Amino acid sequence: MWRALASNGLTIIIVIMVALAVAVGWAQNRYVAEGPLSEAICLQVKPGTSMRAVSRELEERGAIGSDMLFRMGADYTERTPLLKAGSFLVEPGASMEEITRQITTAGPSTCGTEVIYRVGINKAELVMRELDPATQEYVEVVKFDPGEAEAPAEYLDGTKGSDVRYRVTLAEGVTSWQVVDSLSRAGFLTGEAEVPPEGSLAPDSYEVRKGAEIKPLLARMQAAQQVILAEAWENRAQGLPYDTPEEALIMASIVEKETGVPEERRQVASVFVNRLEAGMKLQTDPTVIYGITEGRGVLGRGIRQSELRARTPYNTYVIDALPPTPIANPGRLSIEAALNPDSTDYVFFVADGTGGHAFATTLEEHNENVARWREIEAERSGN
Repeated sequence: MWRALASNGLTIIIVIMVALAVAVGWAQNRYVAEGPLSEAICLQVKPGTSMRAVSRELEERGAIGSDMLFRMGADYTERTPLLKAGSFLVEPGASMEEITRQITTAGPSTCGTEVIYRVGINKAELVMRELDPATQEYVEVVKFDPGEAEAPAEYLDGTKGSDVRYRVTLAEGVTSWQVVDSLSRAGFLTGEAEVPPEGSLAPDSYEVRKGAEIKPLLARMQAAQQVILAEAWENRAQGLPYDTPEEALIMASIVEKETGVPEERRQVASVFVNRLEAGMKLQTDPTVIYGITEGRGVLGRGIRQSELRARTPYNTYVIDALPPTPIANPGRLSIEAALNPDSTDYVFFVADGTGGHAFATTLEEHNENVARWREIEAERSGN
């Protein structure tokens, strides 16, 4: 009997030890694994702040999955007493181990002020923001167009040291020429670069350092777009009228320029897919405009009838298929829409006066929508 009890007790102890080992292994894996943060945050640690308070804030702001596990890891690695006061830039995907090491290592502040250079379709814009210690949110203090004014020296000459964070953001639908032209006027970037192929740059936000060269930055943007396109191509719907990812990218750029309403992208894509499959011309103004401007800025006027009749590689009122290249740099959602369009019978669409479009399957329906849109235009112009 005693032997049986001893044997059962030993079994229980072994089970508990195995369970503990599994739990410890799981905790260690979570501690060093990539974190859930999707966008960088600035973490401010005031003098006298406890590790418990820091871990709670990190969990509340989505930087870690468990404040308890974070504190356990800090205690186990004997870093809790080493917590430093300061401002810390927590990068997307940072693990609990990386964050712990960051906030317990002496060094200069890594955030607090940020310079954001926004490359837009109509212009570039430099925005300088500072962190409000009371709200832990960034407050805009300077905004200007570098094409019209010089950058405030105190924000670009390094006088704020490493406490300045620089980012470049690309709007969806900018052309490659616009990107290179804008970056050359950023003020905190250096070097020169050739204009990359149209459509090859991923509209996104990119962390950079003051004095960084433009050419490697463009390479990062191209690499990001290649990944996005490859993933979307791998998960594409069957039976689409594209032979290559490059053709899908052309379609995505057209979708990007045709609608600013995210919910419409797949519908707009379905219209152009249906036209291609029916042997219809795409008849889309943005391609004609690109043929006129070559992507060097906006047209700034209406399209002339002579331009709609001219036979050019980008005039989809004349050519029978896709233009030879993308007409802009499309974002992820437009690429996904081009490769997974809605299943519709739509072959027409026109503005509906709300910022979106009215879709139609027949010419009669489309003409009614066009008439409605012209009435709206007339009302707005006062005629």
